[in-house]
Amino acid sequence: MPSPARRPSLLRSEHFDLATDVGAVAVVVRRDRRARNYTLRVKDAAGTPVLTMPVYGSLAEARAFLDRHAGWLASQIERTPVPRPIADGAKIPLRGVPHLIRHAPDKRGTVSIASEDGMPALFVAGAAEHLKRRVFDFLRREARRDIEPAALNYAARLGVRLKTIRVRDTTTRWGSCSSSGELSFCFRLVMAPPFVLDYLAVHEVAHLREMNHSRRFWRLVEELCPDTDRARRWLTREGPALHAVGVERRLI
Repeated sequence: MPSPARRPSLLRSEHFDLATDVGAVAVVVRRDRRARNYTLRVKDAAGTPVLTMPVYGSLAEARAFLDRHAGWLASQIERTPVPRPIADGAKIPLRGVPHLIRHAPDKRGTVSIASEDGMPALFVAGAAEHLKRRVFDFLRREARRDIEPAALNYAARLGVRLKTIRVRDTTTRWGSCSSSGELSFCFRLVMAPPFVLDYLAVHEVAHLREMNHSRRFWRLVEELCPDTDRARRWLTREGPALHAVGVERRLI
């Protein structure tokens, strides 16, 4: 048996199928050593439901808990944004501007920006099975191109030092900052209008002066970014749709 320090928190994964008014839903069931109760959450933009249960709980109790909360689960799934798969002919935003995705298997390189019938388009080279990965790799590169200079600019203005800037695909936070100067941002910010990305850069860098969300912190952010309120409203309203980009489906 592994030592307590190395025991995985996730011991076992199963699933239930649940019929709802929005369709048949696959609910992932996870046993967790830390769990004391049964909990049900919709974890991501795909509307994936996860039922967490105590490690020694019973599947019968888990099923009964799920059935009692089927109505709540259906309402939560209905609130998740519509999945937006990466495919030829689909549209995704880049810096707030819709871009058409065009698969160009004979084109050289990876992803290039051009125009098709007056609309900006991303022409993606290579095999069709690599389309999504190439688009996401392109978005990551573009995000870094925007985020790094913005963060370094605000760090210089505040007289703080950055250690590392990471660009990832995070689902719970648009950005984060550690006391040691490590900043992390979600690459999906590059799909938002530039003023939104600029606000997140200010927000995380400002934490190196105020590692909290006090009034002093918000005054500092608003001094550097006059669009703070506008950006926060945009993220609340439109942010979930960015997490739906690349999602294939949510129901079975």
